[in-house]
Amino acid sequence: MSKILSRRTVLKGVGIAVALPWLEAMAPIYSWANPGTRPPVRMAFIHVPNGIVTRRLQDGNVLNASWTPEGRLNWQAGRASVLLPAWTPEEVGNLPRQLPSLLEPLADFRNDFSIITGLANAHGRAGVGHGPAQGAYTTCARPHHTTGSDYRAGTSVDQVAANHLGDRTRLPSLQIGTGDPGAIEGYMSSLSWRDATTPLQLIANPRHVFDRLFATDSGRASAQREVERTSVLDFIREEAGSLQANLGVNDRRKLDEYFSAIRDIEQRIERSARMPVATPPRGFAAPDARARFNWADHVRLLGDLMTLAFQTDTTRICTFVFANEFSGASYPYAGINDSHHYVSHHGDNAAHVAGCTRINLHMLEQFAYVLRRLKETREGDGTLLDNCMIAYGSGNSDGNQHSKSNLPVLLAGKGGGALRPGRHVRFTEETPLANLWLSMLDRIGARVDRFGDSTRKLNTL
Repeated sequence: MSKILSRRTVLKGVGIAVALPWLEAMAPIYSWANPGTRPPVRMAFIHVPNGIVTRRLQDGNVLNASWTPEGRLNWQAGRASVLLPAWTPEEVGNLPRQLPSLLEPLADFRNDFSIITGLANAHGRAGVGHGPAQGAYTTCARPHHTTGSDYRAGTSVDQVAANHLGDRTRLPSLQIGTGDPGAIEGYMSSLSWRDATTPLQLIANPRHVFDRLFATDSGRASAQREVERTSVLDFIREEAGSLQANLGVNDRRKLDEYFSAIRDIEQRIERSARMPVATPPRGFAAPDARARFNWADHVRLLGDLMTLAFQTDTTRICTFVFANEFSGASYPYAGINDSHHYVSHHGDNAAHVAGCTRINLHMLEQFAYVLRRLKETREGDGTLLDNCMIAYGSGNSDGNQHSKSNLPVLLAGKGGGALRPGRHVRFTEETPLANLWLSMLDRIGARVDRFGDSTRKLNTL
């Protein structure tokens, strides 16, 4: 193809606009080294509730840990700590071949993420309980304590990025999550804040996320597809055929894979939508009719949609709430019958520590799936994950004590070359979490002097 294809090319049908993945035809192959045509950097913030278990079980005993003067973890029974021994590598530097037990689901991605320790969020300590943990996590602002609806926090890091970069994509940012019913107040139902008083509602229904990504007239187009049971691909088939005829072999293969991924997601949503609501046995309450996915399938489908949104450059910024803070969900399909919130307050009870550990592992297994989808998506000379910065963590470190010190933070991706993953990076205790968010903003090109209670940028990421 002699003519360079515009990066903003979309395939249009009735009420439909499908963005394209990055194709070789959008820039000459030799130009990938040119900063002007390098794939864009994306960022996502993934939040999990109730902290990460801060104990390790050994022969039925609950052990805690503390740092030695030599910078190693010292295991001991007794005094509680928030050093996350099942999460934290014992030494700084390159991640060990044998990862800490909680990170085992991420073994295939050892060179694609770093563990960052020493970060704290002072503003998350406002009041008590779980609300401040999520409300302050991406804002690094002190949530206003209220029993009414006059919520007030601060502009979240994703929205600072959207204010700088949002005009480069069709959607300035995307807010998704499972819509877990654990949210009992505004600070626990959103991760994105447009400003100090405007939390942005997340989209939980995968169908609605899909329509937001691909429908220009979501109401009319979605209704028509429901009646006719047609794919969005049917609306653009003719235009897609004309485009493919003018593409090279690699681009045709990439476009086929992309269309297959779209159809696979559609079919999964449609299968779920057709599932009837079962009549419960006498004496049992009927399940919520909206709960059409188990939690893991829901997270994976949303992860696929986030990957598509990044792949098509429909947006470069996403917040993803795996589950709301204070979540009491259990996961019986995975053999986990414990309430998450209940076992997070384990009181050093070995059975509760084990239950909380199983839930942490289950969530990290889904995160591993999201990383795999990003890494399997080729982009330029690398992968989509190479051009991402994906922060995974919780606004609490120790759910047992609602601690906001030494937060569990994992940073995945290479940020287009701005990050050096595969390491344990340890900062001085009580380093503001805002310093990390400020540093990520700088690396994506949304440069600001300060964010929240930041004190400096982190140069060793």
